[in-house]
Amino acid sequence: MYDVVVIGARCAGSAAAMLFARQGYRVLLLEKARFPQDTLSSHYIHQPGVALLDRWGLLDELRDAGCRPIDHQSYEAPGVRLDGFSLPVGGHRTTYAPRRFVLDPVLAGGAVASGVEFREACAVSDLLFEDDRVVGVRLKTSSGAEVTEGARLVVGADGMRSLVAQKVGAPNVVEHPRMTCTYYSYWEGVPGHFELYERPGRWIGAIPTNDDLKLIMAYFPQSEFAEVRTAAEPALLEAVRTTAPELYERMSAGSRVEQMYGTGHQENFFRKAHGPGWVLLGDAVHHKDSITARGITDAFLQAQLLTEHIGGQLHDDVSLNAALRRYENDLANTFLDFYQGALNVAELKAGRQTEMLRKLVGHQDLIDLYFSTVSGACTFDDFYNDKLLAVLDQS
Repeated sequence: MYDVVVIGARCAGSAAAMLFARQGYRVLLLEKARFPQDTLSSHYIHQPGVALLDRWGLLDELRDAGCRPIDHQSYEAPGVRLDGFSLPVGGHRTTYAPRRFVLDPVLAGGAVASGVEFREACAVSDLLFEDDRVVGVRLKTSSGAEVTEGARLVVGADGMRSLVAQKVGAPNVVEHPRMTCTYYSYWEGVPGHFELYERPGRWIGAIPTNDDLKLIMAYFPQSEFAEVRTAAEPALLEAVRTTAPELYERMSAGSRVEQMYGTGHQENFFRKAHGPGWVLLGDAVHHKDSITARGITDAFLQAQLLTEHIGGQLHDDVSLNAALRRYENDLANTFLDFYQGALNVAELKAGRQTEMLRKLVGHQDLIDLYFSTVSGACTFDDFYNDKLLAVLDQS
């Protein structure tokens, strides 16, 4: 009998398992893959996520894995270019965009070092119930054996298509249609910083990652998915050429070193977060378009939020239920603005804010504050301060 069984050992699951174990709980962490294994990702960790990695004692290991530090961001749309960077969080202004076959084992290793029992290549097939309460899981081990494990709390950190959510019937409480599709790959010989480019119907991101490679990704309207998926590389190259010509020249001088990756299935929702004996975390509870690259950072924040709320109250029914309600409420309070912000960007309507952003040029503090609203280093209320309003009022 475990205190906590966590299903899914990626960003949300490994972090939560580690934090529960550090609170003294007996934790089992289950992962259907065998690490290291890649997964679809925008890679980027915003400043709040970097600060949590440092707080958890894992940042040095990530740095040692050869992930290039990032300290400069640019955004370019028709008629405007901004250069700057988000304000620091917890003393950390530098960010990273690690490959997932680098990051995920670091997180799982942190969980194991904290006392978590970690089983890879284990596929959970069902949940165990007593009356209406989840009391454990049924799974198939890497050797093919079918076993059951009991738990006081089952954490579903098993992604957008969560089995836990399906088995408990967790409904969507907020939902919007798919907005974009995205394709990306990795280029060598393409120098540069963290770059974003936008024009109507297109969004381009270029991010330094491990091994001196550049992740270059293009976003297209969801309506173009059926066409783009049949010729992803030409579509990406043409999107870069027509949206970011100077980046396209650097790409042409370099070379693509991996296959194309992509998806047109980016759901936008908040699910019911908890019930008797279960709770959802990460993409299982809340997913949004990846265009603002919030997934990893939000997973870390949610893991910290959940484990802090529960604290030492896991075995007290009244306290646990109250903690899970607070967690659910804080999900909406903390992430709804980021959710709406991602949907706004995912409309791919460049020019919506162009006039405002053009007025920021020459005001570096406001540019950095603007980037900070995306990172989470400041709120939108902080950004819309008296100085910004005075700048916007200028003719």
